[in-house]
Amino acid sequence: MTKTHAIAAPSPGAPLERTTIDRRELRGDDVRIDIAFAGICHSDLHQAKEDWGSAIFPMVPGHEIAGVVSAVGDGVTKYQVGDRVGVGCMVDSCGECEYCEAGTEQFCVKGNVQTYNGVGFDGENTYGGYSQQVVVKDAFVCKIPEGIGLDVAAPLLCAGITTYSPLHHWGAGPGKKVAVVGLGGLGHLAVKIAAAMGAEVTVLSQSLKKQEDGLRLGAKHYYATSDENTFKELRATFDVILNTVSAKLPIDSYLSMLRVGGAMVNVGAPGEPLAYNAFSLIGGNKVLAGSSIGGIAETQEMLAFCAEHKIGAEIEVIPADKVNEAYDRVENSDVRYRFVIDTATIGQ
Repeated sequence: MTKTHAIAAPSPGAPLERTTIDRRELRGDDVRIDIAFAGICHSDLHQAKEDWGSAIFPMVPGHEIAGVVSAVGDGVTKYQVGDRVGVGCMVDSCGECEYCEAGTEQFCVKGNVQTYNGVGFDGENTYGGYSQQVVVKDAFVCKIPEGIGLDVAAPLLCAGITTYSPLHHWGAGPGKKVAVVGLGGLGHLAVKIAAAMGAEVTVLSQSLKKQEDGLRLGAKHYYATSDENTFKELRATFDVILNTVSAKLPIDSYLSMLRVGGAMVNVGAPGEPLAYNAFSLIGGNKVLAGSSIGGIAETQEMLAFCAEHKIGAEIEVIPADKVNEAYDRVENSDVRYRFVIDTATIGQ
């Protein structure tokens, strides 16, 4: 084992604190990464507070990891020391089931191994990217192309693929009208990516306070959903509505804005069930769908797309001693649009 500096939640809801953790020695198919930046995802807060069920403590959060390869196992040929790489939400899967063989490891029948708050097939707990080093199986490492800074690339490993995957799957592109619900950590990247795909993008937000940002990021239109006229004006307008917020919404009202055959896709995870009238779907052959992250191949595809179109997250880089403050600000939606930890400061 090799010790490395990290930031951990010692118990549910407790303030995060500096610590040291053990990383395994390199196996033949392992890559050791010196982490440069780690994004803070809202799911980190949920898991550190044990909002989503029993969790493993002490917990080192972080599944938006960007850094540089510092060592590789004897059997690794894809990566070499000095490569710029990233790690997202999972670090292993069975590799044998139909979904793994199809490149959709996120749906592994045995369950993919989460980057943190998980247990590997070796029985060891996983610890995430709020640390200075991580050791990951080479098949779950992605190359970060030149042209994207490691700081703005880190959030792409979760927020980027979470929005790219459904936009790609549901055909966002030239001639399509796409609405993005919410302009936050997920939503701002959804706007950038959908616009780069060639779609006409509209932001649907509670208010107009971020309108200037939305238009700057690539949206053509921006509407406040607090205005009842919005739903009337935009009736039967969109081919795709991507819902990025974790709040209870009037689903029927949003479905009314879809064209015939359109799809509303949820990537947000509200704490309460979403209710809708079946006729809101039946009446227009509409689809109400959900989407997870993408597989490793699609994540690599997303990174190449973002490099080609010069897309990175809008970030605020923070030192290690500001993590708890950042958690409070994320809770209060006081970030535009993603916090990224400078991991060099963890050991200071």
